[in-house]
Amino acid sequence: MQVNKIDNDDVKALLNLSEDHFNDVKSKRIQPAKLQQTFVAFANSDGGELYVGVEDKKETGERIIGFENQEEANQIISTLLEETNPAVENLFIEFLETEKNGLILHFGIPKSPKVHYTASGDCYIRVNAEKRKIKGERVTQLGYSKGAEPFERKPIDDVDAEEIAESTILKDYMDRVCSKLEPVKFLKKQRLLSKKVSIMYPNVGCVLLFDEDPQATLYTRCAVKVYRLRTTERDYKREQLEEMPVTINGTVEAVIYKTIEQVASYIKGAPFNDGGKLVKLEYPSEALKEILVNAVIHRDYSLNDDIHVRIFDNRVEIESPGRLPGYMNVENLYDERFSRNPNIVRMLHNLPDPVNHDIGEGLDTAKNELKKAGLIAPAFEEKENSFLVTIKHQKIASIEDVVLNYLQENPKSEITNKLVRQLSGEDDMQKVKKALQRLRSEGSIKLKDEEAKAFDYKYIKGDG
Repeated sequence: MQVNKIDNDDVKALLNLSEDHFNDVKSKRIQPAKLQQTFVAFANSDGGELYVGVEDKKETGERIIGFENQEEANQIISTLLEETNPAVENLFIEFLETEKNGLILHFGIPKSPKVHYTASGDCYIRVNAEKRKIKGERVTQLGYSKGAEPFERKPIDDVDAEEIAESTILKDYMDRVCSKLEPVKFLKKQRLLSKKVSIMYPNVGCVLLFDEDPQATLYTRCAVKVYRLRTTERDYKREQLEEMPVTINGTVEAVIYKTIEQVASYIKGAPFNDGGKLVKLEYPSEALKEILVNAVIHRDYSLNDDIHVRIFDNRVEIESPGRLPGYMNVENLYDERFSRNPNIVRMLHNLPDPVNHDIGEGLDTAKNELKKAGLIAPAFEEKENSFLVTIKHQKIASIEDVVLNYLQENPKSEITNKLVRQLSGEDDMQKVKKALQRLRSEGSIKLKDEEAKAFDYKYIKGDG
């Protein structure tokens, strides 16, 4: 087992560590079975760091009471590694050797693509700084969210296989992939029928791909809602909606193409007025397409919510139900590959000129297309029960460059702090203010009216 020496500064850092969603410290006296609950909770959630040999902050006196030797920790290590079901993979384990207080056992626990249980058969998740025991449907939901139990394979027992076999949508698909099989045999071969008791029913993936009206058939919402919002603010009001949100229904493939078309029509009409001047924003269509496709094919269909696409004056937000599956996280999105709905992904990819790339390639394409257009890469955020992608109309160029380029192209125009934020995509008013002050001090811009109040400053091209 790896042993790494740590100094007093490292010890202080450990003592100051906040027990939260990703970190926990435990006494070496803890029962291995109880420690396993925390271990499983980390693996079932977002991973974390677990240190054994550190007393809780509420304890008085010496808090670092480590193991005298590695053998003293054998029971803990054995319980966590050998009795967790299934075993947690890609685990990092080391001993941290202090100068005078023994060995601290450190586990680096990854976010796991599987659902794990303790030796007693209990399942836990991590919620902030606590472990929480879950049962029944909540465990099943955890499996769906991780992709460990694909919801797309769940049988829909109020739909008959013959019903789907007679679908014109299935016939069209089979013609396009040149299949000569009988429709029901084709569905079986493609794993689009799942058994319940002794009967094979169309599963969720089958319904999403080939049902005439999946949104009516499935008991969870699976449409896309598209909004056009005349604002740049995060918290918008109903009156800022240009019109009522458009709801897009249909099969997975139809929803993708209809959504792309609807978003394109809104983007085309995205210019907005600022003080009587028309500001036009443009986004690379291929980048938008790739992110929209990802949202539809990788969302968690077990959750009762639609995908929400919001077109603001300075950005596009695409929010899909479900957190990232398996071991995926915001940091490894461009490098790792994991599909929550592998059947749907495969079936679409089998088509001639498929709408989807191989897993992961779509995001690379989106980033590269945005870069070509001079825009920053998309921003990703995992929320409590959804995943948000934001495409900002923020130039790779500095705020100063955005101001100078605008006045170069519009020499008789004026520019304000608000307009700079809309053009650059920079939301921080103070950052923009400082950039304008720098340009003003060097003479590149000047105030249109020297008597104006600070909140009403308008700048024009300077003499410098």
